[in-house]
Formats: sequence, structure tokens, C-alpha cells
Amino acid sequence: MTYSRRHFLLHSSIGLAMMSTIKMNALAKAMNEVGLKDYFKDDFKIGTAISGKLMKELPTDYEQLITREFNAITMENEMKWERVHPRPGVWDWAIPDKFVDFGVRNDMYIVGHVLVWHSQTPKWVFEDTNGKPLSREALLSLMQQHIEAVVGRYKGRIAAWDVVNESVDEGKGWRKSAWLNIIGPEFMEKSFQFTREVDPKAHLLYNDYNMHNPDKRAFVVNFVNTFKKQGIPIDGIGMQGHVGLGYPDIKEFEKSIEAYAATGSRVHITELDMDVLPEAWDHIGAEISTNFAYSKKLDPYTKGLPQKMEDKLTRRYEEYFKLFLKHRDKIERVTFWGTGDAESWKNDFPVKGRTNYPLLFDRQYNKKPAYHAVVNLKK
Repeated sequence: MTYSRRHFLLHSSIGLAMMSTIKMNALAKAMNEVGLKDYFKDDFKIGTAISGKLMKELPTDYEQLITREFNAITMENEMKWERVHPRPGVWDWAIPDKFVDFGVRNDMYIVGHVLVWHSQTPKWVFEDTNGKPLSREALLSLMQQHIEAVVGRYKGRIAAWDVVNESVDEGKGWRKSAWLNIIGPEFMEKSFQFTREVDPKAHLLYNDYNMHNPDKRAFVVNFVNTFKKQGIPIDGIGMQGHVGLGYPDIKEFEKSIEAYAATGSRVHITELDMDVLPEAWDHIGAEISTNFAYSKKLDPYTKGLPQKMEDKLTRRYEEYFKLFLKHRDKIERVTFWGTGDAESWKNDFPVKGRTNYPLLFDRQYNKKPAYHAVVNLKK
């Protein structure tokens, strides 16, 4: 009996020691585990967009994932005018404050998105109390007040701002937005000047989709060069990376990286995701007011992505990251528009209710083959 007890205690001690060692090894492995930001640390920053819903109640596992994989973050919607400044004199800082505090706490490159945009801006911004368009002077003053409030609140903490978003209509010049109709093209230069005055050290970007388009590229290069000659402070150009398995022509994408960098601007890949679903339109874009009716033909992978499609997604991501690495000297940042497939806007755009698989992490935040293919480029 005494021998059995001693025998039991001895083996228990060994067992506890082994368990302790296993836990310590697991902890050490977790602490030493590297993410995308580490593999590409000598090339460019790696970022993600965070939704207001997730930021409001940040799950512990999600927070650990974000801090492991990324060193740059963008607020998906909560810093847009309709969310942060929904009514005259009414401001909602709760989620933006949490977002900025999170970024500062984790020493991240924080991107403010977005100050001036035709979409997700309340009607009251452009109209007086009688529903008539504001005067040019009134709208300019309102723009300045908004920029002073938002940029001023986070001065010194937000590193970069998407100052103006999606103001070029490829092949047609300036988008016919309320900003253009009321103020004229000067709204662009004024928005950058107002932002620079508030935070002289912030990196200021023009951001747009379909930036591979030759007509849009030529127009953007022309106005950026003109603005720079005039001393208008544009520091970077954001190329939204809303791409698919078959579009755009990656050679045109590369031409745009080279052309934008040639203006003396840093290139940011700002909203990267890879659509794997059938195209709902002939012209590929990201105008969020566009919607198409749901059909099973446009939503073929509700039970998972077939291996053939998974392989295509993997190869396409690998192709793009090879391009990014080729031009690492020109690219400041590559930011995904979301982290896991379940949170992606591509599940609802341009067809609501679809099941899409556009990111490097699946719906349970597991690494997909595309993740490993991208990482293997650096191993």
C-alpha cells in the first residue's frame, strides 16, 4: 500500500511536470508565432479593415489574431460621415475612439477612412433646411469644420487619412457628385489643404477603385501631378484591391502601380479581396449603390468552395503578392478589406445574401491555402 501510494505520487509528479512543460511549450510557441506582418516586415505594412460590430465588443481570439497578423488597421464604416456625424451638431465617437485606442495600444499604423466621399454622407450635408442645395461657401465651411473635428480629435495618433474617396469616374473625368456640383473641382484641393492644416504630419491619400483602368489612371496621374506642382499635399494614392479570379488584367494593375509611384506618391493597396463568385455585371466596380437580384446561379458555393476554385483563389493571391513584392520599393501598405470570409462585404455586394470566400482566412478564421501560398513567397 505504501509502495503504491509512493508510486502514484511519483508518477503524478512526473505527469504534472510533463503537463507544465507542454503548457510552457505551447505558450512559447504562441508567443513566437509569426503572422503576415512579420513575413513582409521588410517589404510593406500588412493591414486589415475592422467592422464597427467587431470593434464594439472585440472578441479576445479575434484581437489576438489581428495583433499577430497585421500592423496596420482601417475602420470599415464607423469613421464615415453618416456614422460619426449623422446629424448637425451630433457626433458619435464611441467606436472610432475604441478603434484608435486599440491601434495605439498595439503600435499599429492607423488609417482614417474617410473624410470626403459622395456616398455614406447624409443629405443634410449638401442641403439647407428647405431641401435646397447649400451654397458653395456654406459647403466648403461645413467640410472644413468636419475635417477639423475628426482629424483634430486624432491628431498625432492616426498616421494616414483617406482624404477623398472615389471622385473619378473612369472615362468621364470627375464624378458628378454633390461635392463637384456645388463646389467644383476645387473641393479636392481644399479637402487636402484643410487636412494638412489640422495635422501637418499625417500621410494624405486619394483612394479609388478600378485604379487599373487606363482612362482613370491617366486622369489621376494628371491631377496628382498638377496638384503637386501647386503644392497641394497629396502623399499617397490608394488602389482599392477589389479584384476577382479573372479580372482585372494584372498587367494593367502593374502599370498603375508604376504610374502612380512615378508621381512621387506612395502606393497603398487599400481594400484587397478576391471575388470568387460569378460576375453579376459586365463592368466591374465598387459603387456601393449598385445591387442585383439574388439567384442561385450567382451563388453556387453555399456549402463550401470546391477544391478547383480554392486552387484558383490560391494561385491568384500568389500572383498578386508576387507583383507586390516586385514593387515593394513603391508600395507602403497592403490592406485586406476584412479578415475572415464571414465578415466580408462581398457576401452582400453586388448581390445580397451570397456566400463568398474572398480573404485569406475562412469563416472560422482558419488559414486558407492562399494564406500559406502568400507566406511561402517569403519563406
